[in-house]
Amino acid sequence: METGLGGDQQQSKKTSLSKICSALFLLAAAVCLPFQDSQFDPDGYFWALIHFFCVGSYKILRRSRKPTVLSDIDQQYLNYIFSMVLLAFASHPTGDLFRAMDFPFLYFYSFYGSCCASGVLGFFLMLSTVKLRNILAPGQCAAWIFFAKVVTAGLSLLLFDMTLTRATVG
Repeated sequence: METGLGGDQQQSKKTSLSKICSALFLLAAAVCLPFQDSQFDPDGYFWALIHFFCVGSYKILRRSRKPTVLSDIDQQYLNYIFSMVLLAFASHPTGDLFRAMDFPFLYFYSFYGSCCASGVLGFFLMLSTVKLRNILAPGQCAAWIFFAKVVTAGLSLLLFDMTLTRATVG
């Protein structure tokens, strides 16, 4: 019995070490990104920090409560509401609330259609991810999510108009 328990503890240590390494690589990439960004705008990075705060707060709340208290859908709903309220209050002091009226695509129907499509597709993506987590083993679910991210990144190159030069690629 002790051997099996020790193996489980060793397995969790390996997993936590890989998570720490992954987080450190992500942090290093986030720190290096502003220095390599040819179109640097501090507002985008400010909102990225707000998003990081929202996700971190959600993770802390999720760990502080029992995982069985809220379903996956309820957890996502709580995350969306918390993010929306925080971002709504943060938009006034940053000046983004008043600059919204100067947005160049504000009066284009394609902008509103794209926003609605993004919201609907994001909602269905969240539902399918929750369903996938309930049906598949964690390793299989992680593989499918990774595959979906790679396909999305590849398709984004086809959908968005951009010019790849030596300076933008690095």
